[in-house]
This record gives sequence, structure tokens and C-alpha cells, in this order.
Amino acid sequence: MIRITTLILLMTLVGCAGMGVEPWERDLLAKDSMQLTPDYFDNFYDEHIYFSKEASNGGQGVGGGGCGCN
Repeated sequence: MIRITTLILLMTLVGCAGMGVEPWERDLLAKDSMQLTPDYFDNFYDEHIYFSKEASNGGQGVGGGGCGCN
């Protein structure tokens, strides 16, 4: 039983040893298509339109109603 527990513990600790970004992978991760929001302005306008139409929400972080004028 102790051997199995030790083996499971060692497998758990060694399993995370290979995580990380290698230098040759960084160029792929730095591309705009890999970002959470590839185009900042498209995302900004989409969020503005969405939250402006939600009258009960009042916009994203600013006061206002559902008229879309803020």
C-alpha cells in the first residue's frame, strides 16, 4: 500500500515537470490570433453594443441606460 501511494505521489509531482512554453513556441503564442481578444477595437464595440442594449445592466462599468448613448 505504501508503494502504491508513493508511486502515485511521484507520478503526480513529475506530471507537471514538463509544463511551460519553450522558446521556439513563443512566436506562435505571440500572434494576434492567439490572444483572447484578437482585435481590441472590434471587441470594444461589440461589448459596447451588447451592454448598451441591456437596459438593466447600464453599460460596462459606466452609468447609463439602454439607449446606447453612453
